[in-house]
Amino acid sequence: MAETWHPASWRSRRALQQPAYADEAAVEAALGQLRSRPPLVTSWEVDRLRLQLAEAAAGRRFLLQGGDCAERFEEVRPEIITSRLKILMQMSLVLVHGLDLPIVRVGRFAGQYAKPRSADHETVDGVTLPSFRGDIVNGPEADEEVRLPDPQRMVEAYAYSAQTLNFVRALMDGGFADLHHPEYWDIGFVQHPMLRREYQHIVDSILDALRFWETVTSASPTELERVDFFTSHEALLLPYEEAMTRGVPRRPGIYNLSTHFPWIGMRTADPEGAHVEYARGIANPVAVKVGPEMQPSTLRALIRRLDPEEVPGRLTLITRFGVGGIESGLPPLIEAVRSEGRTVLWSCDPMHGNTETLSGGVKTRRFESILGELQLAFDIHDANGSTLGGVHFELTGENVTECVGGASGLAEGDLGRAYISQVDPRLNVEQALEMAFSIVKRRRRYGPPRTDS
Repeated sequence: MAETWHPASWRSRRALQQPAYADEAAVEAALGQLRSRPPLVTSWEVDRLRLQLAEAAAGRRFLLQGGDCAERFEEVRPEIITSRLKILMQMSLVLVHGLDLPIVRVGRFAGQYAKPRSADHETVDGVTLPSFRGDIVNGPEADEEVRLPDPQRMVEAYAYSAQTLNFVRALMDGGFADLHHPEYWDIGFVQHPMLRREYQHIVDSILDALRFWETVTSASPTELERVDFFTSHEALLLPYEEAMTRGVPRRPGIYNLSTHFPWIGMRTADPEGAHVEYARGIANPVAVKVGPEMQPSTLRALIRRLDPEEVPGRLTLITRFGVGGIESGLPPLIEAVRSEGRTVLWSCDPMHGNTETLSGGVKTRRFESILGELQLAFDIHDANGSTLGGVHFELTGENVTECVGGASGLAEGDLGRAYISQVDPRLNVEQALEMAFSIVKRRRRYGPPRTDS
């Protein structure tokens, strides 16, 4: 690298969205504990993901990334983890069957505990408090002491991430994703009969194909019995990320071993800022959220800084414009990437740009707007000779009522029934599954994506 990089070199840059800790000695003590802890992921898992992302960028795989807007410590429970994993597996089953492509499965969990905020403080019931920045920083309760940033929460976040990841691995290794038993992945929350019929048809088709394969070959297709599953989170709280960044024996490079796939949020994507400085040196594949404020010149600078060696699978661009802004905002960015002669993985986050606040102060997202942005993303990439190789959703495996619309016709008056999120509204099981079917229907209507040689 032209400039010397090390895991702490970000400290010489402007670092946005960082909490103001009152006790630096306590911060260093917490970071010392983290540095001594085992990694949460391995370097070879990270490298395997990068190779799969490179194939998605070339149109030979498809990325499905999804999970909670912000994990909560109190939700590290087996039934909640299982339900999150289950809906992602169900969506991937629909996509595998409908797209005829291998799916790269990435969860927004086992580390998604930090959230950017638009202001450092907020007023609750007339009292001004530090903003809730996620469980890794402070608590959501409207209490001044709870809202004070606590560095020991970083150690707690590590522990909860480890528990989550260990349970996910146990489920996967124990046959949870075995395609011989997709009937175990029940869709109890899905009430719409069309969705249930379509999903059952896919299950039956896959089981028939597996039986045929085993009859003809007299062997089990072992590669189908277990699937890869990777983790991701926004690399927002830089002291935590630095503490989990280290070299590994007999392998070049420095890895962030708290997650397979860190991303940089739209608020912290300054090419000269601390978050980009941190991310440019790690060996992980990295993603950047890009939206209406992103200028083509800034995007070109980001590409050069984050991927100077043009490593396949290194860089993913996750677009988030909103249904009303994507037609004008996305084409210039596609052209900016083309002008650099690069192949990146384009993914669409149709959630964040479509958030709205209702008259009562409740935030929601409309299913039709989410789907509309996603469909426009496919169309725009097709029209510009590019490939949309992935999607990024905020969703949950619980039967929440946070986004309106979808096949069940969830209305604004229904939001109060099961609105749980303390940050952003998420798709529920039925809405998420319907979104997967919508991607497949779009593919069948317009044909397969362009595949690079």
